[in-house]
Amino acid sequence: MKTQIEDITVISGNVSAPVGFSAAGSHIGIKRKKKDLTLIHSEVPAAAAGVFTQNAIKAPPIIWNQSRISCKIRGIVINSGIANSCTGKTGIKNAELMAEIYAGCINADKHEVLVASTGIIGIQLPMEILEQGIKKLTPTLDRDRKSAGNAALGILTTDKFIKEIALEFEIGGKIVKIGAIAKGSGMIHPNMATMLAFITTDAEIEQNLLQKALQETVNDSYNMISVDGDTSTNDMVIALANGKAGNPVINSENEDYLKFKKALEQVNLYLAKQIIMDGEGVTKFLEVEVKGAANKDDARKIAKSIINSNLCKTAMFGNDANWGRIMCAAGYSGVKFDYTKSSIEFSSNAGNFSTLIHGEPVNFNENEALKVLKEREIRIIMTLEEGEASATAWGCDLSYEYVKINAEYRT
Repeated sequence: MKTQIEDITVISGNVSAPVGFSAAGSHIGIKRKKKDLTLIHSEVPAAAAGVFTQNAIKAPPIIWNQSRISCKIRGIVINSGIANSCTGKTGIKNAELMAEIYAGCINADKHEVLVASTGIIGIQLPMEILEQGIKKLTPTLDRDRKSAGNAALGILTTDKFIKEIALEFEIGGKIVKIGAIAKGSGMIHPNMATMLAFITTDAEIEQNLLQKALQETVNDSYNMISVDGDTSTNDMVIALANGKAGNPVINSENEDYLKFKKALEQVNLYLAKQIIMDGEGVTKFLEVEVKGAANKDDARKIAKSIINSNLCKTAMFGNDANWGRIMCAAGYSGVKFDYTKSSIEFSSNAGNFSTLIHGEPVNFNENEALKVLKEREIRIIMTLEEGEASATAWGCDLSYEYVKINAEYRT
């Protein structure tokens, strides 16, 4: 069923919803049982854009993709279960070989194929299994709902559910679609982490503007989430635009560009929040809004500092209104502000309460506070008196289950 959101409509499907794209996913034997290979294909060369991990250690797929992202792209091949990270020269050769194998299956050049891997670090890819799997899976590429669902499953690791979305809207009298899948559950930290997102669109848009729109929307979505503070070696967001919608080419930052960017932002915000909802061991979804900052960058830094604080996360797990930890996290964010004018408020579906108003502590009812904090979704609002800028970050608590999951990750 279609759901109207202003002039953008949410539709069924994911990366194969836009015209000219197909997808597939399957279990090929890298993991014990679950699907571990995903293929995405564009029937015509597509403009590409990408945002990649800020970790100094970059996995071979990142290195390969960064050298190819300004080229026209025909396909993406993704494996899960093994990260192909910290694997030396062999890992670099294997990333290229993944591209070469899939390229041969879709009659493309290897430089027209991007690759991604996620899973355990320090293990070489089983290339014979991958080669057989890619060759077997390619003929099943399709636009149907089942194939799309399989593709969404093939990229998961410790995720509990698939993350997908598709939208349609109008540009220049033509229907344009954007579809996406993502994965992420642990090692999630602002500035990207073990999270992968693959976005397709049939919009006609120049590569530099696709890159600009992607980077800016990533900054306000994936780069504003945190599960545990660990930044991975493999994370990336890739967008492909094949122009099959037939809209007037978007070649300037005009009204059409802004509409496209708005839709792309909606896709990325939705997927980023889904990643937090699926965080390892999560019992609480947290939203931190910082208002009244001197500028956007300051607001982002403070919000991210709070959402990434392990002490804040554990306080929320324990339903503890320990607002001093919030002040502490804001204080070490690197932003200068007059804390004597700050205010802090907690809210949820059960109500709201303040703990600090204009720098003065407020006596609050602990029982009422407990009711608010027992809810699954908690909002923390920190208000400064430095300016008009604001920013929002999303995260979760840290639970006993998180420790258990990560203590047993390899076993």
